[in-house]
Amino acid sequence: MPGSIALFIWYLGTALELAFVVCSVRRRSFLGYFFLNLYFLLAIASSVIRHLSLAKFGLDSAQYRYAYFYTDALLTLALYMALISLYARVFGELRFSKYLRLTAVLLLLGTALFSYAVVAQSSDRLSTTTFAWELSQNLYFVGLVLTYVLWGAVLKLRETRTRLVQFVLSLGLYFSAYAASFALGNLVSRDSVLVFVAPALGCFLPLSWTITMWRHSDETRLVPAQLVAVPR
Repeated sequence: MPGSIALFIWYLGTALELAFVVCSVRRRSFLGYFFLNLYFLLAIASSVIRHLSLAKFGLDSAQYRYAYFYTDALLTLALYMALISLYARVFGELRFSKYLRLTAVLLLLGTALFSYAVVAQSSDRLSTTTFAWELSQNLYFVGLVLTYVLWGAVLKLRETRTRLVQFVLSLGLYFSAYAASFALGNLVSRDSVLVFVAPALGCFLPLSWTITMWRHSDETRLVPAQLVAVPR
C-alpha cells in the first residue's frame, strides 16, 4: 500500500474533483462545461477502480498496474476532449467547430498510431502496459502544444471571458507539470513518480478550476493583455 501521505493526496484529489462537479451543478454550468465535468466524473470512477484493485491485489500486482495505466489512458483521452471543448468555445463565433472536430480526431488517431508504432518495437508489448503509458505520454505532449496554441489564440482574439481564460491558463500549467513528470519518469523509477508526483499534480487542476467556477460566472470579463504583455 502507498504511504499515508500518498493516500492523503490521492483522497484530496478525488475530493477536489467531486467539488468541481458539485460546484458546476450549483452554478448551473454542468451542461455548459460538460466535457470538463465528464473528465472529473471519470477521474472519480477511476479512483474507485484503482482503490479496489489496490486493496484486493496490492500495489505490485499486475492487476493494479493494468487498472492504473489503462484508466490513466482513458483519463488522458477525456482531458483531450475537454481541451477540444475549450477550443470550440474560443473559436465558436468564428464557425470553426467542424474543422476543430476533424483536426482533433486526426490528431488523436495519429497519436495513437504513433504510440502503437513505438510500442510495436518492444518485445514485451503483449504482457505490459507499455502502450497505455506511451499513449498517455504522447497525448499529454500533444495536449501541451495545443493548450499553448489555444492560449495564443486567447490573447490574439482578445478573449475576455474570465472562466474560459483561467481554465485555459490552468490547463497549460497542468500539462506542463505533467509533461515534466513524464520526462522524469523516463529517468527514474516510474512507480516513484506515479505514486507521489502524479497525485500531487492531480490536485492542482480540480482546485484551480473549482475556484474559477465558484468565483466567476460566464458573464465575468477580464482583459488577457493585463496578464501577459503582447507586443503590437
